[in-house]
Parts: sequence; C-alpha cells; structure tokens
Amino acid sequence: MSNFKELYTKEIKPSLMKKYNYKSIMEVPKLEKIVINMGVGEAAHDSKFIEAAAKDLEIIAGQKPIITKARKSIAGFKLREGATIGAKVTLRGEKMYYFLEKLVKISLPRVRDFRGVSKTAFDGHGNYTLGIKEQLIFPEINYDDVLKVRGMDIVFVTTAKTNDEAKELLAGFGMPFRK
Repeated sequence: MSNFKELYTKEIKPSLMKKYNYKSIMEVPKLEKIVINMGVGEAAHDSKFIEAAAKDLEIIAGQKPIITKARKSIAGFKLREGATIGAKVTLRGEKMYYFLEKLVKISLPRVRDFRGVSKTAFDGHGNYTLGIKEQLIFPEINYDDVLKVRGMDIVFVTTAKTNDEAKELLAGFGMPFRK
C-alpha cells in the first residue's frame, strides 16, 4: 500500500470530517483519478513526435497511454477530424497515489524558480488542473532521449463538491499551493 493512501485514510479523512462536519464517512472527498494529458501538435505531420510523447508519458505514469484524436476539423489550426493530436493516461488506485507522491515530493521541487502551484486552477466542481511546462522535471526522463521538450496537463479529479474542499484535500497530500 502506498504511503499516500495510508496518509489519506489515517490523517486527511479524519481532519476533513472534523473541519466540514460531515455526517457520514462517505461524504468525505477523495481523489478519484489523475489524468495526464500531453498535446502533440506536430503529430499531424510526423508520427515520430506522437511516439516519443507516448513513450515519455508511459515512463512518467508507468502505464500505457491512449493516443487521442481530433473530434472535429478546425481550419485555423490546420486540423482534420480524426487526426492524431496527443496522448493521455488515466491513473486510478495504487498507481494514482504513487504518481501523486512522486509529483509532490520529487518532481515539483525540481522545477526552476518554483514558488508553488496556483490556487485558482479549480473548475468549481472540485477538480484541479496543473499545467507543467516540461516533462524533464520527472526523474525517470533522460534528457538525452527527449525528442522535443513539451508540457502536459495533470488533472486531479476528486469527489469534492466545492473548490474549497478539493483544495483542503490536495493540501493534505502536501500539494505546494502558492501563499
């Protein structure tokens, strides 16, 4: 069992229960899944970019990514329906907690000039999105093997009803929010 899952059951759950006066233990917000999405604009012209992105994502998440395709054509972006535009991974259960622990304890502190993550990136329904500018902050990625430095979006999907509850939950895991 991962340390973060234990942390959630032993410390975060009881503290949230007390703070928000929940009547049932089932009301306490929990982390449902983490979705890591990497957009690859150049994939429409060259398939080696999407393969490199998928490989990086697999190394980071420890799980095989899904290749995403465009749902509709957008002339302004020179995009056709069905064109390959990125890769994503959905983490749940143990892998999700391991990834969160790695992100909070190892990867985020490696970011240059890091002052904390934004407090305003909640969607109003208790989900949090974190944008990362380069995949090199993850220790598993070897700089020499990287075809192109690219960013990714990491979405934390929680069962929280409000942004405040979700923020409290993520702060309990040690998410370094800006002061």
